[in-house]
Amino acid sequence: MKRIGLLGCGAMGTQIALAIDSGQIHATLTHVFDESKEKSELLVDKLTNKPEIVENSHLLSSNPVDIVVEAASQDAVMDVSLSVLQNKKDLMIMSVGALLDESIYDILSDACKDFKKTIYLPSGAIAGLDGIKSVKNELESISITTTKHPRSLKGAKFFETSDINLDEINTSTVIFEGIAKDAVSLFPANINVAALLSLTGIGSEKTGVKIVADPNTDKNTHHIVAEGKFGKMTFTIENYPDVNNPKTSRLAILSAIETLKKYCSDDIQIGT
Repeated sequence: MKRIGLLGCGAMGTQIALAIDSGQIHATLTHVFDESKEKSELLVDKLTNKPEIVENSHLLSSNPVDIVVEAASQDAVMDVSLSVLQNKKDLMIMSVGALLDESIYDILSDACKDFKKTIYLPSGAIAGLDGIKSVKNELESISITTTKHPRSLKGAKFFETSDINLDEINTSTVIFEGIAKDAVSLFPANINVAALLSLTGIGSEKTGVKIVADPNTDKNTHHIVAEGKFGKMTFTIENYPDVNNPKTSRLAILSAIETLKKYCSDDIQIGT
């Protein structure tokens, strides 16, 4: 049975931990860490099988785990990822936006080869990545339009320098239009899907992103258009936000759980 260390005990980390504890994921959660000790303790209290709370994030991979699951932040990815691989543990990353920094991506890619370990990037809140991956060499353009309720966008770095007041938006409003590299930097907790598209397709400077705030929606909607020599693909995904964290789609959590189930299984694998 695989042994899992969990970095991040918020809404997503909690759901992953509960899936392991219930047996939905055939594994054992052995160690957890969150910058908030209170969040770690609240999570452990919910579990039948109690993991150890470690004192710092680097101790997760120094223990005998098979994989560390990051469900914390882009900063956590930048701080911990290399040491996880150096400790010869696999890694699953949810805050994929951190990998759009080419120096970080290259360092981690080289480390995977050097230490013969693997980084897993779940498809998160979107679908169709297997198709986009298949046509990558024939892809000429790709874009994503993400629509969320204004409350799901609150706290983003973008608003530190913007005059937009989310509380005053009363109709569907485009608040950002540009490239994925900028979008992921300005909305680090909201638009990891753009990072996934970039890494799967033609890069963060060629992936178009539009972010729409709509006070009349109760869903997180992602509309993807990909075109090239192969033809054209369009995907529209309408997700309900997680009840505990409106910045996260329920599908992103389910994607993380499914990726771990696949990692812990010897069964038939479906998809590219």
